[in-house]
Order: sequence, then C-alpha cells, then structure tokens
Amino acid sequence: MQFVVLVALSTLFCAATALGELVPRLVPRSQPFTLPIHSSHSLQRRDVIGANGQQGKGWSSVSASKDRLSHYTIVQFGEIHLRVALDTASSDLWVVSTGCRSPQCAQVPRYPLAYKSPTFLPVNDNATTFTARYADGSTASGYVAKETIKIANLTIPEETFGLVTSSNVTFTDQVSGIFGLGFPRISSILKATNSTPFFTTLAYKGLLDYPLFALSLTKNLTGSLTIGKFSPFTTFRQISWNRVATFPPFVNAVNETTATYLQWAIPLPSFSINGTSLTPNPTYPDIGGGRSLALIDVGASGITGPVQDVSRIFSQIEGARIVDTDAGQWVVPCDTIVPMTFTFGTTTYTLLPEDYIIGPAAGNPNLCLSWPRASPPSTDGIDWQLGAPFLNTVYSIFSFGINTKEPPMIGFYPLRNATEVANLVQNQTPQSLSSYLSSVSATVATTLPNVILATPTYTTPPYTLNSTITAAVGAVVSTGLATSTYSTIFGTLTPYNTTALPSITPEPSVVTSVITDPAGQVTTSVFTKTDSNVSLGLPPGWTNAGVGLRGSLTDVFSWPVSVLLLCTLLVSWTDVFL
Repeated sequence: MQFVVLVALSTLFCAATALGELVPRLVPRSQPFTLPIHSSHSLQRRDVIGANGQQGKGWSSVSASKDRLSHYTIVQFGEIHLRVALDTASSDLWVVSTGCRSPQCAQVPRYPLAYKSPTFLPVNDNATTFTARYADGSTASGYVAKETIKIANLTIPEETFGLVTSSNVTFTDQVSGIFGLGFPRISSILKATNSTPFFTTLAYKGLLDYPLFALSLTKNLTGSLTIGKFSPFTTFRQISWNRVATFPPFVNAVNETTATYLQWAIPLPSFSINGTSLTPNPTYPDIGGGRSLALIDVGASGITGPVQDVSRIFSQIEGARIVDTDAGQWVVPCDTIVPMTFTFGTTTYTLLPEDYIIGPAAGNPNLCLSWPRASPPSTDGIDWQLGAPFLNTVYSIFSFGINTKEPPMIGFYPLRNATEVANLVQNQTPQSLSSYLSSVSATVATTLPNVILATPTYTTPPYTLNSTITAAVGAVVSTGLATSTYSTIFGTLTPYNTTALPSITPEPSVVTSVITDPAGQVTTSVFTKTDSNVSLGLPPGWTNAGVGLRGSLTDVFSWPVSVLLLCTLLVSWTDVFL
C-alpha cells in the first residue's frame, strides 16, 4: 500500500511540476528571484565581459537590409538573440516584445515575455514607461527593464533597455528594434530611470580599451561594428579627424547653463558638384558662428540637406529636375557622370554617381532618383544628414570624448584614395553606370510627373535651443563624456597621437549564417564574419504558442520535457508492478 501511495504521489508531483514549467510565466515579475547555478553572469556583477574573457573591446558583423534602409547587427538579451538596426542619431536600445499588438510588430521576432529569462529584472514592476520619437514621425513606446545584454562580444549584466508594446516603426529582414549609439543627452531611458545607454555605460565606467566605436559599411551589404577599438590601417595619417559640435540647452531646460554634446554633428565648410565649390547657407545664419552642421547618421538610408543648398547642387547637373516637392526629391539623367563632394575640415570626400544615385524610375527609365533630398529645417540647427551613401565610401570612427580632457571626434578613412578617385572620375562612362545600376537592381517603382514642379519652400521654425549660450565646436566639457580615468589621445595640439589608439583585427573569414525566425522560416546570409547560427527571438530549447523546439539534442530534452518523460516511465513502471 505504501508503495502504491508513493508512486501515486510521485506521479502527481511529476504532473504538477511539468505543468508548472510548461505554462508560460508572464511578466511583470514583482518578486525577487535567484539565478540558476549554470548562469554565466551574476546579477551583482557590474563589469563588462569581453570575448574570450578579455575586457574592453568587441567586434560584430553588420548587414544592410535588403531594401538598403538600415544596417543591423545581432544583440543577445539573456539567451535571446534579436536583430537591431544601428542608429547614431538616437541613444536608446529597444526591441519589440510579445506584448506589442501593433501591425508593425506582428511580422518580426519579439522578446518573449512568457519566457522566464533568469537574467531579466523588472524596473518599478515594469511601470516605468519610455517613448522613442524619430524625425520621420515614427514612434515606439513601452516600458524599461533590465537584462544581461551582449553586443559585439561585450556583455553588461543588468543593463537597461526598452521593451516596446506599441510601435509604428517598420522593419524588414527580421529586424526587431534599434540600437542607439548617440550621446546620453538624447536618451529617453536616461530621463526615465537615470540609467545610461549601453555604449555610454561602457564609456562612463572605463570598461573599454578606449571610448570609441567604428563602422565599416560596404556597398555589398556587409560590414562591421567595433567597440573599444577599431580596425588598423596602413597609416594613421590617412584618417582625418573632426571635432564634434556642442549644443546649448533647450529653451525650456531647467538648471542647464552650459553647452553639451547632443548629436554626432560636425561642421560642413563646403561641398561641390561637377567641380563647382559651394559654401553652405545655414538655416540659422546668426547662430553658432554661421556654420552649417552635418549629422553623421548610420541610421539614415540617404543624404538630406536644406533646400537652399540642395537646389544649388542640382542646378549644376544638366537635366536635373524636382519631381516631388513634399519629399524634396530630385532626379538626374541616368547617364550623368558628375561627381559630388563634401568637405570636412580640410579633407574632401568624393561621391560618384553610383554612390548618390538611388535608381531609375520604372516609368521613366532614363531618369534616376538621386540624393540629396531637401528636408524641412530642423529646430536644433542641424542642416545636413549624411547616411549610408556617404558612410559607404569611408571607414568611420566615433570617439566619445573624455570628461575634462578631450572632446568627441569623428574620424574618416577614405576607402578610395585620391588617385583612385581621380581615375574613377576620369573613366566614368554612362555605360559603366548603367551596368552598375543594373547589377544592383536599383529600379524604383514609380512614374515621374510630366510637368515642371516648383522648388519647395519651407517656413523656418523658431530655434529650440538657448541662443544666448555659446556653443563651441570641440569644447572640452566636465560631464556627459567618458570617465576621466582614460588617458587622452586627442589633445589640444595637432597632430594627434592617434598611433596610441587601440586596434582590433577581426578574422578575415567569410561564413554563412542560417537564421530561423519564430514562424520557422529559414534564411541564409553571407557575412564577412558573423555570430554563431541562432534562432531569433527563441531561447535554446524553448517553445511557446506552437513554435517548435530548435537547437541541439540537449536543448530538446530540457527540464519540463525530462519531467514528462520521467512521469511516463513511472506510470509504465506502475502498470508493470501493479
């Protein structure tokens, strides 16, 4: 009798335990919990952990989306892998969660709230809200949480991020969120929780070999992101460095009396088209010393500028005309061979037609849509925004700056030297450009208007910053940058001691990545280097809502499955002996 009772109790225990593990436990979690023994990080540990146990540097592959509108990398949230789009014009890291019911969330992998991530920590019972707003009018909102986050082989336990529950941001290529690399002043999460964004945390705490990140974006849709170091080149002298501009406090700011860093924006002294050099006309000529500022933005798919400058550019290209006043869109003849340049500091960077042309209009195949587009004035005084078409021609290095010691800097290493550019300009032909556009399938599905449109006009809005406070370029500030424990490299004297910058050499291998999305669809991509094959949005061995288990054999036989197998064996054993 005792044996029968023991077996019966064991069976009930098995069934209850299995059901308890298989039924998803939803967040928010208001009760504290303990990490299991097998976890690799302690919640009390606040340092950064690098690849192979090293600290201070990391490397991650970057890919361009198929529509060429964004560049993304893979971020690990606990055991969950998700793709995030890189953005130097914002600061927060956020991903959509399974709590998001917006149509834009339905088709992408999401952070699974039903999964009991052992490294997840709620913030204020998930009641601390945040909202990210972007220049195109899109928004994402949700709440702030903490998780062990790994990017580019660098790991921070208990790092704050946004879990989005409502969004109208449209992504492709299974991208699930945005990784902001901007200054903390524009962080929504910082305002809500006084917690710093991922890169800022690394810089504030002195956890990097040097407080910088670097981007390599190639036109074949591959690239890399390095944090803490950058890829070495033959000579450091080929990198041109530009001091970043400070911005005054906002007009309605309280207790702010000095200018600090807001965006990765640098002065643009000149640009040229077809050999004609032009001086920018800033939107606010009486502010900031009359300089025109350009935002270097990996999150932008193109180039935009003020209408007074963009219209002058296209007036120098024969056959160019505006075709969309709302979008500020011009077209040029598809056989143009006119080069376009932007000058930063004393260095000029050349864009060939294959760099700035978007593609032929399907209904007018002899006319090609082109960058730059004209944009309405920005109230912060940033006139230009240079995204992928420019960044594809340079290797870019963003040095965060050091409190009381050194300003933020942006370095450009041209991927084509002056001799190569001269040869390409000389040998450019309409046939070579046509061949290139055909090879990248750049045709735009549109038919152009057959009437002459007027150049758009915009009303200049009030300047939203305090114009009575001086904002210099390259000012050394006391707060908001990396900890002063770093030794300075960019001092007040030139040339800079850039040979002291730490470098990292990634593996030069080309590998294939196989990604499985939550719907079971498998996609294959080729990268210069990539993370291990992962299932987006799914922890190893976890299943939910009918999504099948994926992973190794040991993943499949996880704890709840093992309990059910044990129950089955006990029941069978009971049948045999009873």
